[in-house]
Amino acid sequence: MPIRGAAFRRRPAALTPLIDVIFLLLLFFMLSSTFTRFAELPLQNAGGGAEPGASPPVFLRLEPDRLSLNGDAVTLDTLPAALSERRPPGETVTLLLAVSEEVSSQGLVDLLVLLRAEPWLAVSVLG
Repeated sequence: MPIRGAAFRRRPAALTPLIDVIFLLLLFFMLSSTFTRFAELPLQNAGGGAEPGASPPVFLRLEPDRLSLNGDAVTLDTLPAALSERRPPGETVTLLLAVSEEVSSQGLVDLLVLLRAEPWLAVSVLG
């Protein structure tokens, strides 16, 4: 039974804790987005035939646990030297890259960054 004569007033909800939580979430997302680095990696699909008189393309296969250049096993460390051996003097070399479905995207990016450092390479990714 309600008490007569006493007026119960409801206090409005305090907005300060809600504003604090929203501010902390905003701060968290702003800070976390500044630590993410985005880079652009140009990909080129392998096209039709090669130009007449051009050097034959080099075939690179990327698998989760193995990397092979024209059928020979290589590592990421020895790949630049192995590619340099196959480069005719003064020519651009077409590199056809076949990527296994099991390869992680980070593994592909690591390889593309390494290949990008060689300006004489024209990398084409096989679909």
